[in-house]
Amino acid sequence: MQQSAKPVLYSYFRSSCSWRVRIALALKGIEYDLAPVSLIKDGGEQLTGEFCAVNPMKQVPALTIDGITLSQSLAIIHYLDETRPSPRLLPEDPKKRALVRMISSCIVSGIQPLQNLAVLNKVGAEKQQWAQHFIASGFQALEQILEGTAGQYCVDDELSMADLCLVPQVYNAERFKVDLSPYPTIVRLNGALLKLEAFKQSHPSRQPDTPPDMRA
Repeated sequence: MQQSAKPVLYSYFRSSCSWRVRIALALKGIEYDLAPVSLIKDGGEQLTGEFCAVNPMKQVPALTIDGITLSQSLAIIHYLDETRPSPRLLPEDPKKRALVRMISSCIVSGIQPLQNLAVLNKVGAEKQQWAQHFIASGFQALEQILEGTAGQYCVDDELSMADLCLVPQVYNAERFKVDLSPYPTIVRLNGALLKLEAFKQSHPSRQPDTPPDMRA
């Protein structure tokens, strides 16, 4: 596919949804310009009219690429995989592809939305306990699923979209001080994935908008 202007990624360093996309871009070797969007500065830059024109959902990430602007991390990853298929993030085998989509959805739809910033701000003083409860509940199911699907990575030994979803969610779990000892498969996979360069360079501690006291 003919490349046009360099893609622009609207991202927040600690956004797990943004991190998924940063990993995908790194794995595929796609150079891009970063447009940081602080979710806390001045009440949240994602709420401004300027950013609303980019993504009416007022969420990160958003990616401007090939003359279009996409939001929703999985939609972005699917597009990248369809237009820049090397390396593949969705297996060719339909059964494995379905497993990857299932695991990704468990995280993206079943866990992450319940502990994102907008929800926690509504919860108030009990936000850490709230996050711990829903992450632990989701991880109980995810651990059971991964026990049956995992090899070196979430689905056998092929790096996939599911792995891009897993690592940022474990980062969130650690941030909210969730006890990970009941989830050895999740811990093992996360450790292996964090050794890969694409996961390292896209890590929240290494972004241009990372606060100095949180840098690696």
